[in-house]
Amino acid sequence: MFIPLSTRGLRPARAHRLPMHLIGAVLAAVSPIAGAQSELAQAVVVTGSVQGQRSLDAPFAITSVGIEDLRNAGPGINLSEALARVPGLVVSNRNNYAQDLQISSRGFGARAAFGVRGLRLYTDGIPATMPDGQGQVAHFDLAGAQRIEVLRGPFSVLYGNSSGGVIAMFSEAVREPRVELGLDAGSAGLRQARMRLATPLAPGLDLQASLSDMTLDGFRPQSEAHRTLGNARLAWVSDRDRLTVLLSSHEQSAQDPLGLTRAQFDADPTQTTPQARQFDTRKAIAQTQGGLNWRHQFGGEGVLRETGLTLYQGVRSVTQWQAIAPAVQTPVRHGGGVVDFDRDYRGAEARSTWRLGAADVVAGLNYETQQDQRRGYENFTGTGAAQVLGVTGKLRRDETNQATTREAFAQLEWPLADALALTGGVRTGRVSLSTSDHFLGNGDDSGALAYRYTNPVLGLRWRLQPGWALHASAARGFESPTLGELAYRPDGKAGFNDGLSGQTSRQFELGSKWRLSGLDIDATVFAVDTEHEIGVQTNSGGRSTFQDVGRTRRQGAELALQWKPAAAWRTQFSASWLSATYRDGFTTCTASPCTVPNVKVAAGNRIVGTQAASAWAEAAWQPGWMPGELALEWRAMGRTQANDINTEQAGGYALAHLRWRAQWSLSAADALELLARVDNLFDRVHAGSVIVNDGNGRYFEPGAQRSLLLSARWIHRW
Repeated sequence: MFIPLSTRGLRPARAHRLPMHLIGAVLAAVSPIAGAQSELAQAVVVTGSVQGQRSLDAPFAITSVGIEDLRNAGPGINLSEALARVPGLVVSNRNNYAQDLQISSRGFGARAAFGVRGLRLYTDGIPATMPDGQGQVAHFDLAGAQRIEVLRGPFSVLYGNSSGGVIAMFSEAVREPRVELGLDAGSAGLRQARMRLATPLAPGLDLQASLSDMTLDGFRPQSEAHRTLGNARLAWVSDRDRLTVLLSSHEQSAQDPLGLTRAQFDADPTQTTPQARQFDTRKAIAQTQGGLNWRHQFGGEGVLRETGLTLYQGVRSVTQWQAIAPAVQTPVRHGGGVVDFDRDYRGAEARSTWRLGAADVVAGLNYETQQDQRRGYENFTGTGAAQVLGVTGKLRRDETNQATTREAFAQLEWPLADALALTGGVRTGRVSLSTSDHFLGNGDDSGALAYRYTNPVLGLRWRLQPGWALHASAARGFESPTLGELAYRPDGKAGFNDGLSGQTSRQFELGSKWRLSGLDIDATVFAVDTEHEIGVQTNSGGRSTFQDVGRTRRQGAELALQWKPAAAWRTQFSASWLSATYRDGFTTCTASPCTVPNVKVAAGNRIVGTQAASAWAEAAWQPGWMPGELALEWRAMGRTQANDINTEQAGGYALAHLRWRAQWSLSAADALELLARVDNLFDRVHAGSVIVNDGNGRYFEPGAQRSLLLSARWIHRW
C-alpha cells in the first residue's frame, strides 16, 4: 500500500593527465604466469555478447557482481551497496530518496544533477532507460537478483543512444520450491520487511513473486521515505522455447532535505537547509510495468539458430514539490515550483542469431517510445499573511513531451584462429524528441528535433595462454540531449532549445585478463574523446538550460583483483584513475538572472561530477571457531568537482565497513541467515554526493554517519 508522508497534497582541484608510466605499470602487473584457471574464469556473461561467453573470453571490460556479494552488501535497497567494487563505475548514494542515485561510468553520466543519464539500464532485459537517455534504478529488485553485469567502454555503444556504460540486473532462477521471509532494521529508523515465493507450477513452468516494504526516518530532518516494491516472474521452458513474463510495481514517497552550501556543510552536515522545511519539499513516485521475453531455438545444422522477441510497457507518475520562492515564479515564463507528469512508455525488440561458417551473427530491430503529460504548478496559494507554501497552486505549465527511438543492429563474433577472435558490430538509429505546448499564455514552447546516429565497434581478443587474454577495442558513440535539456531556451524566450547538437564520442580500450587458481586480475586502460559535449549554461529558479561546451577528453586506467590466499581467506581490490577534462573553454552563468553567459570555464578544467581516483577493498575471513564470515571493507574516493568553474569540490574520503554473515540449517527444510553490518565504522564526515552546478550553491549531500544494520532471512523449502 502507498502511504503518503505528508497530508499536504502528496501525490502519486584540476586533474592532471594520467602518467603513462602508471598505465605501463598496470599492464605490466599482469604478466603471463601459467597455472590452473580459477572459478571466475568460467563465469559466463551475456551483456555485450552475441551469446553467453566466459568473462575471460569477452573482448571488453565487464564485471559481474554475484548473489553472495549482493547479499553481503546490505538490505538490497540501493545499487550503491554492492557496485562500489566495480572499477570505473561510481555509484553515489545521495541519502535522499526524493532523488535517484548518482551514477557515472568513466565519467559518462556525471553531469546529471538528478536521476541517471548517459547510461543504459536493464532489469531482466527490460530497459529502465527511456529513449531520451534518462533512467531510474529505484525499482530494481536487488534482493531477488542473481547477478548484476556492468559493461564499460567501447562495446556499450551497441546498446544505442546514451550508452556510456551498461548496468544489467538478472533475477535469480527458480531451482526449488521455497518461501523466504526477511527483516531488516538499522540506523536512521530503517525498517524493511521482505517476502519471496518461488515454486514450480508444472513441468517446465515456474513462478516467483516478491514483495518488500521499506520505511526510513533518515539521519537528516525532512528525509523520511517509504517504498513498496512488488515483482512477479513467470517462466516456461520447453525443448526449444523459453518464455518469461515479468510484472513489477513500485510506489515511493520521500521527503527532500535538499543539499547544503559549503558553510552549512562545514557547520553541521546533519542539518537540513531551512527551505526544505519551509516548502515541505517532497516527491511521490508510482510505476507499474510488464514485459515479455521469448526465445526460440532451431534444431539441426541450419544457419538460423535462434530468434527472440522482447515486449514491454509501463506507466510512471511523478509529483515533486520544490523549494522555489514565490517571487521567483513571478515572471510569466516560469513553470512553477511543482513538477507533475504522467508517463506512458513501451518498446519492442526482435532479434535473430545465425551461424555463418565459423562466425556467430546476431541482427535485430528495436523500437522504444515514451510520452509524458507534463504539468507545472505554483507551490503556494494566497498572498501575504494568508499565503501557504508547499502546496499545489495555479497551473503554470501544460505540455506533451515525446521521445521515440527506432534502431537496427548487428553484431558478429568470428574466431580468426585458435587463440584469436574478432568481434564487431554496429547500431544505427534515429531518436525523435518533441514538445507540444498546451499552455500558451506564456508563449509557445512547442518544438521538435531528430538525431541520427551510427555506432560502430570493433574488438579483438587474443588468448596467449589458457588463463591469460588480451583485448583491444574501438568505437564511436552518441548521446542525444534529454527532453529536460531541450525544455528551455538559454535566452529566456519561448520555444525548444533547438541549438543543442548530439554528443559524439570516440572510445579506445586496451585490457588484460589473467586467471589463475586463487588469483584473478583484470587491468584496462582507455581513452575517450567527445565533441559537442552537453553542459549547463544556466541553473537558477528551479530550471536549467544547456549548451554545447565543445570537446572533452576522458582517459584512465582500471584494476580489479581477487585473491584467495587460503581456504579461510579471500580478498578483493579495485582501483580507478580518471582524467576527465574540458579541452575547449566556454562561458556559463553562475548568478541569477543571467541570459548571456558571463563566467569563463577554462580549458583543462575537470568535468563536473568526476573524481580523479577511487578504490575499494575487502578482506573476508571464515575463522572456523565461529559460524559465518567476517569481513572488513574499505572505500576511498577522490575529490568530486561540484561546478564547471572548479571553485567548489567535495573533499575526498576513505570509509571502513565491518560485516558478519552466517547461515544455519535449522532442519532439512529450513534455514536461517543473519547479516550484521557497521558502515562508516570510524564515523567519518563526508559528502556522499554532489548536486552539480546547483544554482543556489547547495552542492553538498552529506554521507551517512556510522550506521548499523541487522538483517534476518528465513528460508523454507518443500
